[in-house]
Amino acid sequence: MSRVVIDIETVPVDWEGLEPEEQAYLLQNARTDEEQEKVRDQLGLFPLTGRVVAIGMLNPESGKALVLAEGIPGEGAAWAFDEGTEFWTGNEAEILERFWDVVKRYGQIITFNGRSFDGPYLMLRSLVLGVVASRNLVPNRYRLSEHLDLLDVLTLYGGIRRYSLDFLCRRLGIDSPKGQMRGKDVAEAYRAGRMEDIARYCLEDVRATKQLLDRAEEALGVLVSGS
Repeated sequence: MSRVVIDIETVPVDWEGLEPEEQAYLLQNARTDEEQEKVRDQLGLFPLTGRVVAIGMLNPESGKALVLAEGIPGEGAAWAFDEGTEFWTGNEAEILERFWDVVKRYGQIITFNGRSFDGPYLMLRSLVLGVVASRNLVPNRYRLSEHLDLLDVLTLYGGIRRYSLDFLCRRLGIDSPKGQMRGKDVAEAYRAGRMEDIARYCLEDVRATKQLLDRAEEALGVLVSGS
């Protein structure tokens, strides 16, 4: 079965670009200045108030990776710092269109928290932008042949507490992708124009997820296979 590991990076929309009614709706339960600031800081976590700026895709069998990142089409060629990795840039709608064209070629997608975050985010951003999705990224929770969410499986579907990818990697002796950058740093890096750094970070996330997959299959094959 053909498989692909997926991860995305997102940033918030411009707060001032929201209509007053939209701002009021988002702040309706925020009573203090701190709570209101938290709402603004977390806009990028939700697909109706955030945007996709990078999508990492890695074939676990071949090791080849594709990173789709916001930028000028063709600009990504200058980021070809790593053999086996292709960079491709465009606006958000263009990278989503390319993503849907590529992902339809694979039987199974593999993510870390993809059922709760990456999958819904990609689908709803496509809805906002009028981009046609080529498949359902959030199928039946237990149909692992379509979507294997390692966070879902390794927490035994909510049976134990959830751990971050960084913590799991550290405990399992896998190089953590959370070195120079973490998810909370992406928005600041984006504002600073550091798209190459964001693209590299996204690439490291899919590589770490692939290594976590390898460890899980080796020790817990019966669990991650859905048998």
